[in-house]
Amino acid sequence: MKVLVVGGGSGGHITPAMSVIRELLLKYPNTQVEFWTDRKYYKNILNLANEMSVGWGEEEEKSRKNRQYIRVRKVFAGKFRRYHGLKLKDYFDQGARTFFDVVFGNVAGAVGFLMGLTQTFLRLIIKRQRPDVVFLKGGFVGLPVGLVAGVLRIPYVLHESDAVFGLTNRILMKKAVKIATGVPVEVEKYSEEIAKKIEWVGIPVAPEFMPVSASMQNNLKRELGFNSRKKLVVITGGSQGSEHLNMSVSVILEKLLEKASVGLIAGRKYYDTMLELKDFEKWSRAKLDSDFRMWNFSPKMSEILGAADLVVSRAGATTITELAALKKPVILVPFEKLPGGHQTKNAERLSKSEAVEMVLDSKMMEKPELLLNKIFKLLDDDEKRERLANNLHELAKPEASKRMMEIIVEAKNKKRVENE
Repeated sequence: MKVLVVGGGSGGHITPAMSVIRELLLKYPNTQVEFWTDRKYYKNILNLANEMSVGWGEEEEKSRKNRQYIRVRKVFAGKFRRYHGLKLKDYFDQGARTFFDVVFGNVAGAVGFLMGLTQTFLRLIIKRQRPDVVFLKGGFVGLPVGLVAGVLRIPYVLHESDAVFGLTNRILMKKAVKIATGVPVEVEKYSEEIAKKIEWVGIPVAPEFMPVSASMQNNLKRELGFNSRKKLVVITGGSQGSEHLNMSVSVILEKLLEKASVGLIAGRKYYDTMLELKDFEKWSRAKLDSDFRMWNFSPKMSEILGAADLVVSRAGATTITELAALKKPVILVPFEKLPGGHQTKNAERLSKSEAVEMVLDSKMMEKPELLLNKIFKLLDDDEKRERLANNLHELAKPEASKRMMEIIVEAKNKKRVENE
């Protein structure tokens, strides 16, 4: 069986896709998997592929007999820049540079999209190179691949993590064999043809994201260098980081450290701009001698988050799912201006279910103390933290990776039956 997986543009698309690939290779070890992604995430995915099996990239020269399991390839794609709630005049109001960044960014996005269409068509037009099925994990990287797959009658399945379908999935859903969702969606909003394809699967996460015992949590704190007797607050903006979260932390950090240990995932994009906070991170003989530690990012996120007594995070669907699997109390800080407002809708839905606390990004930027006060209240309320963690954990679907794997195989088998 040949399976093509497409994801990238965001780290939130990679983790679920790799979890599904892991399930595929466990159940069908001779499956040939290709993972197509954009240049930005190529090396990340290649490293993950090498950890899982025999991963090899298009830049490597290996004999055919060693080309097993996961091949990682770059594909051209174009991102169309849209911001929720902003009209054309708003871009001018924010300055000429912002306006031209958006205009020229979209021109570049259109060129990348057309190059992606051409590249995908040339790769897939040769029948012996065609996959039996394509798994598209949302995001702009999958749009040219999905369109070409539709033209060439290659079956594909979609997965949408957020409460709102992204532009790519909205365009591709008509020809999809199956549309899996990370959260329940209102199927009555869609035509009967689309609605019958939709299934709430959950978001696949790596198996290391699971609840930890109190003793294991204390061990994780000590391994990270923290005092196991103090509550630990972990603040994360994801792999790339959040400028706004970082800025707010720099304002409230000194007061926050009076009450708790703090771990900050500053992100690869913003870490260098936050180095002044390293003054709070003190080491003595290779041991942490303070209650603060900052990372750009870490491959051991399950351990860092597992050590936390409280997590402050952006409201990306994959991160939320990982925190739900870990059974952690969470304060979500959604960024309201993302396309479709999907982070805000993710957070609002969970807040109404009393599964998380929420502070809007715009409110936090106006007054960072709002976030500080919310953290303090939860640190002082053990019962509420436990209730939030339990409610969030109830929404986790631990079998999501397995079910997504089954959907991929079913799509391939369905197409084969139709062709016979």
